[in-house]
Amino acid sequence: MSSLLTPMSFTRGPDMKNRFMLAPLTNSQSHDDGVLSDEEFHWLTLRAKGGFGLTMTCAAHVQAIGQGFPGQLGVFSDNHLEGLTRLAKEINGSDSISICQLHHAGNRSPKELIGGDPVCPSADEDTGARALSLEEVKQLRDDFIAAAVRAEEADFDGVELHGAHGYIICQFLSSDLNHREDEYGGSLENRSRLLFEIIDGIREQCNPEFCLGVRLSPERFGIKLAESIQVAQNLMDSGKIDFLDMSLWDVFKTPAEKEFGDKPLIEYFAELNRGETKLGVAGQIRTPAEAEKAMDTGIDWIMLGRAAILHHDFPIKYEQDSTFVPAELPVSRDYLANEGLSPKFVEYMSSWKGFVSD
Repeated sequence: MSSLLTPMSFTRGPDMKNRFMLAPLTNSQSHDDGVLSDEEFHWLTLRAKGGFGLTMTCAAHVQAIGQGFPGQLGVFSDNHLEGLTRLAKEINGSDSISICQLHHAGNRSPKELIGGDPVCPSADEDTGARALSLEEVKQLRDDFIAAAVRAEEADFDGVELHGAHGYIICQFLSSDLNHREDEYGGSLENRSRLLFEIIDGIREQCNPEFCLGVRLSPERFGIKLAESIQVAQNLMDSGKIDFLDMSLWDVFKTPAEKEFGDKPLIEYFAELNRGETKLGVAGQIRTPAEAEKAMDTGIDWIMLGRAAILHHDFPIKYEQDSTFVPAELPVSRDYLANEGLSPKFVEYMSSWKGFVSD
C-alpha cells in the first residue's frame, strides 16, 4: 500500500485516515461579516467527502482589523459560532479531521476592507501600516487564543496558526519588518515570542486533546532560511504542537539563498529532529507522482491546494488508481462549478494566470 494511504496518529486529537490534507485556500465565498456561507460550506465539505484525511478551512481572521480578503471566513466573534459548528460537524461526519486555520493579515489588510490603516509589528511605509502598541500586541495574542477556544467550542478537532506568507505572525518573525525594541523585537527569540505565547495560551485554555498545528514559509517577506529552520526546530522541540505545515512555494525547489546550495528546500526540514511532531509540506504538488516523490523525502503528509480545487475527490481517485492523470489547465468555469466552486470562487480563480479558460 502507498504510504499516502496509511493512517497517521497525532500526539493529540483523532487519527488521520490517510496522508492527504486539504490546504487552507482563499476563496472569498463567505459573507462580509465573516459568517460562513452555504457556498463555502459546500466547497469544504465536498473535499471532506472526497476522501481528504484532514480538511482545513481557509484563513479565518481572529480580529476584524485582520481581514485580508473579501468574503473571508471569520472566527473573531460568537456570531460566527453557528456556521463554524455546522461546518465542523459535517467535516467530522465525513471521517475527516476538522481544522480551522487562524489568521491575521497585518499590513496586508486592505484599507478599503477594514475601514482604516492596517497594523504591523512596526510602522511600514510601503503599506501605510501603523505599529502595534505593546498593549495591542498582547491583545492580538489573546485574540488568537480566544479564536482557538471558539473553534473548540464549535467542535473543530483543532486549529492551525498561520505563520506564513507575510501575514502578521510572519511579520513578527521577519527582521525586515519587525523593528520593535521591546520583548517582541530584536533577537529571533523575541521575534518568535508572539507565536510561542499564542501556543502556550491555546495549550492552557483548550482541552488536552485539542490538535494544534503551525504553518511557516521559509522564503519571501523577509524570512531567512536559517531562521525559519531554527523556528521549525524550536516548535518541534517544544512538544506543544502536533503538526508543522511547511509551505515551500514549490516543494522541490532549491533555496533562494544561494549559500545553501542545490539541496532541495524540502530536505532542510525533512532532516530536522521532529520528535512527536508530524511534518508536512505544501507547494506545487499536482499529480500522484509528485505526491509520492514528496513523501519519499521522509515527511509525514502532503497538502494539496490547486490539485484539490481541480479534484474534490483526489484521495479517492488516487486510491482507485495511483496513476490517474489530473485535469489539465486551463479548465472551464462549468468544470469548476461541478467541483463545488461558487461563481465568486471561480471569479477569484480567474485571477490565477492560466487556470480558468475564457
